[in-house]
Order: sequence, then C-alpha cells, then structure tokens
Amino acid sequence: MVVKSKYSIGFPKCSLPTLIFGSPHEPLPNDKGCLFDHLHPETRFLSRHTYRLWAQRLAAGLRAAGLQRGDRVIVFSTNHLFYPVIFMGVVMAGGIFSGCNPTYSRQELAHQIRDADPTFVFTQGGEPLRVCREAIKSMAAEHRARFERRTFVVDDRIFDSLDHPGEQGLPYWSSLFASEAEGSRFVWDSLTGPNEAADTTLALNYSSGTTGLSKGVEVTHKNYVCNIIQYDYHSSACDPIYDAESKRIQKFLCFLPLYHAMAQMLFLGVAQYRSVPVYIMEKFDFLTVLQNVEKFRITDLVLVPPVVVMLAKHPETKKFDLSSVVRLASGAAPLSREVSEEAENLWPKGVMNIIQGWGMTEVTCALLGWEPNVISTDNSVGWPNPNSECKIMTLPDEAADSDDLSTRRELGANQSGELWVRGPQVMRGYWRNPKATAQTLTPDGWLRTGDIAYYDDQGKFYIAGRLKELIKVKGLQVAPAELDGVCLECDGVADAAAVGVTIDNQEHPRAYIVLKQGVPATKATAEKIAAQSNAKLSQHKRFTGGIVFVETLPKNPSGKILRRLLRDQAQKEVQAEQSNRKVKASL
Repeated sequence: MVVKSKYSIGFPKCSLPTLIFGSPHEPLPNDKGCLFDHLHPETRFLSRHTYRLWAQRLAAGLRAAGLQRGDRVIVFSTNHLFYPVIFMGVVMAGGIFSGCNPTYSRQELAHQIRDADPTFVFTQGGEPLRVCREAIKSMAAEHRARFERRTFVVDDRIFDSLDHPGEQGLPYWSSLFASEAEGSRFVWDSLTGPNEAADTTLALNYSSGTTGLSKGVEVTHKNYVCNIIQYDYHSSACDPIYDAESKRIQKFLCFLPLYHAMAQMLFLGVAQYRSVPVYIMEKFDFLTVLQNVEKFRITDLVLVPPVVVMLAKHPETKKFDLSSVVRLASGAAPLSREVSEEAENLWPKGVMNIIQGWGMTEVTCALLGWEPNVISTDNSVGWPNPNSECKIMTLPDEAADSDDLSTRRELGANQSGELWVRGPQVMRGYWRNPKATAQTLTPDGWLRTGDIAYYDDQGKFYIAGRLKELIKVKGLQVAPAELDGVCLECDGVADAAAVGVTIDNQEHPRAYIVLKQGVPATKATAEKIAAQSNAKLSQHKRFTGGIVFVETLPKNPSGKILRRLLRDQAQKEVQAEQSNRKVKASL
C-alpha cells in the first residue's frame, strides 16, 4: 500500500537564489542581520542585502576566473560567517557546490576531489590546508598541477578587509571577488523555463555507500526549492496560527556543519526563505550551545540524537535558561522516546515535545516529519511531507547473490520492510555513477532507502533499523566497506568486517577480525590494529565499538559478508557485557 501525504501543494519553478532573494536587483532589508557570527553578533553580521551582494560579487568573480556552468567547487572548511556566501556565490555563478567534512583524512579528501573533479578548491587555513595540500600531492602529476593552481585559502576575515596574505604558498580568496559595482550588476540564472530547475544540479553532497567510498549525490535546484517549501509548509505553514506566531519570534542556532545536507536545508534554505536570523558557530561545543541559546533567546533547535542525550544527562544543562526554546526536533538517526522524555523534563510539564523526522542525503534533506501542535508520544518520525509518498516493501534475501525486484511486494500497516519513497525532493542520481543510480532509483521514480521501517494504522512511520550497511555515528555516515579495507591493510589481519553497534543510545563502529595464522588474539594485537587504523580514519570512523577477534566471518556462497548476522551478534555481546557489569556492581 502506498501512503501519500495528505497535502498537495504547488512549487515555484525557479532557481534557489531566486526563491531566496527574488530578483538580483530588487530592494532587500539592510537594517537588520540574517546571518551572525555568534562570537561578535553586534559587529559581524550580514543583512539580506549584504548577503546577496557578497554572493553576487563572488559569483561574478568566479565567472571572470573561468568557472563555467556545471563546474564544481570543493569547500573544505568549518563553519564561518562567509560559508553561506561561498555556497550561494557558487550557486549563483551556475556552479555546483560540494562541501567536505573538515576532519577528513588525506585519503578521504583526495577521493572527493578526484571524484568531483572541481574547477576550484576552497580550503580553510591551518590543519585543513595541510591535509588539502597532502591530498593534492597524492594525485597524479597532471591533476596535481591543475588543482594547485586553483586552490584558495578561505575564511571570514574578508568581512573586515580584502587585504590578507595567502598561506603556505596558496593565495587568499579575496582575489576572486568582483567589485561592489560589478557584483550589484550580476544576474544569476532564474531557471524558470520548463524543466530548467529540475535539470540543473546545484550541489554534490557526498553520501557513504554500502559498497565502497562515498558517492556524490546530485541535488538539483528543483530538489532544494521543493524541499524548502515542503519543510516550511509541513513544519508550520499548514497551521496558519502557528505559522504567524513562529515567524514573529523564530531564531536559529547553527552548530551543525554546513557541508551537511541538514544544515544547508535548515540554515541556508528554510531560515533564509522565512527571514529567520541564524547565529553561526564554527563547530559544535555543548556548553557553548547552551550559552548561546540563553544569550540569543534561540527558539528552534534541530539536534542529532547524541546531543539530545547530552541535553538530558549533562549536569551543566540545568544551569542555563532554555525557556526561549519552543520547538526541538531530532534527526539523522533514531532516538528513543525514553531519552526524549528525559530531555523534555528540562522544561515545565507539557511545554516541550521533542519530535523526530526522517530524511537522507538522497532526498535533499527531509521527507517525513510532524505537523505543528501534534504531540509526539512515541518514536515515530511522522508523516510524508507534501507531495511525497512512501511504501514498505518486502526485504531482499541477503543470502542471495542478486536482488530481483520482481520478487518484492508491497506490505501493509504494521509490517516491517524496506522503506521506498518518492517525491520532488528525490535526488537526480549519483554523480557519474549510473550503476549505483540504477540500483537505488527505480524506473518509475521510487528511491530504495535501505532503511527498515513500518507505518501504523494512522499512517505514521517508524524507523526500525537499516537494511543498508551504513553506520551512523553522531549523524555522520560511515561505510563499513571502507572500514573493512582499512582493517585489511593492518598488520596480521586476514579478513575483516565492520558493523555498527548501539552502546548507550549511540552507534559505534565495531570491527570483527580474522587474524593471520600465528598472530596472537591479544589485547596488544587489538591495540596495534586500532593504532594503525586510527592513522587513516577520521575520528567518527574509528572503532569505538571495539575490535573483536573471530575464527571466521559469516558469508554467502559468493563471498558477500552477511552483516546482519554480525550486527545481531554484536548487540548480544554488548547486552551481555552490560549485564555482567550490573552483576559485578551489585556484588
């Protein structure tokens, strides 16, 4: 059975800059800020007028420097006041924005640069610049020379002056900005013609796959525009009374990374569309988040489950005034209702109701969510957003060598299976990867999410697990196949498989390793493997769930690892370990 949204709405046919700013030249407010540096909000902020003008100046400069429509721009940086300018400037120029996790290792960054094949690389100074230079040096000579000529150091010092030196032999990005006069004359593509917005890619947001390194998800102008309108309508506009009140008082705090689809949609999309001020933090720090909520009277918080856990359990939380928060949502991974209720108790009874939503990079950001003023009493992720539809399909046979779609059938209410979704926010496909696209998108437009879910008699959806092998660590995706490869490069390892294991409501990577003959299965061996793998992995990809030695790994006849069996084994092991600790504590 297909479950459709009860809302059907219209969407403007235009580019993202047109949705956010209207025309390139119409008057915009210049007397109040829309983007603020949280450290110096009184002096370092952008109004809607100056935000558009800075982005136009960058767009004009990029075009003059050789950027063509459809060219990619890689951005390797933490959040800062001018990160939105980079995003919007690239998009206005007709380019394709592609953000990177600023904690990437050399190998991880080199993969995204090779795959996206950018015309420009923007990197923050300091450690990101060091990693970026190493990544470029690891490439073949012809690629290395090209990328070195088109790599610039970026940050928000440009707000104060264009006159800053480069770093480590690379130029500062001020040379890419056109003058104010040239910027004010710049006209971006409105994309109002038939299918123009649907056929024009806006961003490559990289999503870890189940069979190797991350893949570039092609998100179009239509995808972004529709998802912004959907999110806006479903979260508030379908209730006119709530909508008017929320627009009057809303303030957002951005500590989620702006290279991530969720942060882009909320803070560069929805907030700008609704003219909601956004206070930008460089990176997440829990106590600083609490301080900023109190200082700026933040009204809306969008969190990931580990932060909700901290909110509920951190001893410092109750020292801060969080009374301004009227809406708190969680996404990126499942959250138990018990943890939600514990966090809700920070407010007077009945004041706060934490809701969950569901989305993925392949649906731009969001596809399932809650309506305003509907109380969540369980761990549901809500209903389909406007113009979206979902269905639950029988699971494929993991022991089989191929997934024959003809054997899959639709399921009804309260039956678990794979969640398939369809809507105008579904991606165009994977960048230069038709095979992966065909494996994920059906000919009639259904996206196979790889998540195990079900819906109840009211049409509310629940995420029960993941058919995909992805591990989600604090909202970040980790591909087990990549971790397998890193383990296999370690001394003494004959075979390896990584899975996610939930410990204290958070998912952690756990490695199951078959050692070579003669290598002892000791603590020292595990520590050596951990040290060698840590040197090649970002912090969130490391084996915080443990390293376990086994005699063999479960596989099907063709050699495919049966990870579901390992996940079940891992969870039983963790439960046993926790039970043993409780017994010892009671003695």
